[in-house]
Amino acid sequence: MTDQTEAGEILSAPLIIEYPFKRTTGPIIGAFLTGLREQVLVGSKAEDGRVIVPPAEFDPVSGNDLTELVEVGPEGVITTWAWVTAPHAKHPLDDPFAWILVKPDGADTPMLGALKADSIDAVATGARVKPVWADEREGHIDDIAHWVLVEGGAA
Repeated sequence: MTDQTEAGEILSAPLIIEYPFKRTTGPIIGAFLTGLREQVLVGSKAEDGRVIVPPAEFDPVSGNDLTELVEVGPEGVITTWAWVTAPHAKHPLDDPFAWILVKPDGADTPMLGALKADSIDAVATGARVKPVWADEREGHIDDIAHWVLVEGGAA
């Protein structure tokens, strides 16, 4: 038998998985991403009047379509946080930082972000923060490079 492989040789075959279609973001998420590119935060207004950020396409209670967008922030308040003492390569900041849930002014729900702060002692629930925008923005959540504390900003 001459068609046998030598001991230890590994057989392989390339496999390419493709998704030959494009998905649009739609009018709600598209508006949020466009807003990020333009340094504006937007949320959607739910049927009960709450403002959801990032905006939702459907009311979380009734399931009905949400179409009304409202501008919020850009400053906001930390609702909760967790300190990262040793960031790794996939984190947004190289130095220790805090993951925060920040509720932008005018919003009723918080959004996730990274807070650049001097130390864990500088971070507090209720502290006011503002976004630091990326130099080059393209309509992506990374258009907010990180958040920083607002001077003298207790809620």
